[in-house]
Amino acid sequence: MTAHERREQLISISRELFAEKGFDGTSIEELATRASVSKPVVYEHFGGKEGIYAVVVDREIQNLTGALTSALNKGGHPKIIVERMAFALLDYIEENEDGFRVLVRDSPMTQNTGSFSSLIGDVATKVEHLLAGQFKKRGLNPKTAPIYAQMLVGMVALTGQHWVDERSPKKTEVAAHLVNLAWNGLSGLERRPHLATERKETDKPSPS
Repeated sequence: MTAHERREQLISISRELFAEKGFDGTSIEELATRASVSKPVVYEHFGGKEGIYAVVVDREIQNLTGALTSALNKGGHPKIIVERMAFALLDYIEENEDGFRVLVRDSPMTQNTGSFSSLIGDVATKVEHLLAGQFKKRGLNPKTAPIYAQMLVGMVALTGQHWVDERSPKKTEVAAHLVNLAWNGLSGLERRPHLATERKETDKPSPS
């Protein structure tokens, strides 16, 4: 193998291992054994487990970010945008299951290249601008758009985490149900939502 081919092989195998066992459960020794190389070869390419993990995560972040950003940037009716977002995530999971599993696992403390939660936060920031515009048109308070964006994107992300294991119902049904809840919920928003039971801001749960 050329150096480039070997590097790609190690990335591919480590991606499978991190998805299967997580960062802590994966060892350089096992990675080297699966790749039929010595441990020094792995260290030569990546410097250690943290190095190869960072490369794997960074690639997956870029792939998923690209898919979600593309869905957002196409514009159109907000309901269609929500639908595209749902399919972008579900398509990514279907085509990159190992990569998605790596992203949603807990990252090591040394990891600073990004995480699934930070990615979702970035997407929510983009969505809030779309929601703010729609809120203005509907006479709703645009200042509440950021929190609704977090709710919307979080709902899609958590559904994806559930679907990666269950794979039921089929993808188109999952997307339809996501859009049903998100859109019908958004389309019926109250201008001044209120709780069924009154609770003052200063109320705190009693200590156990």
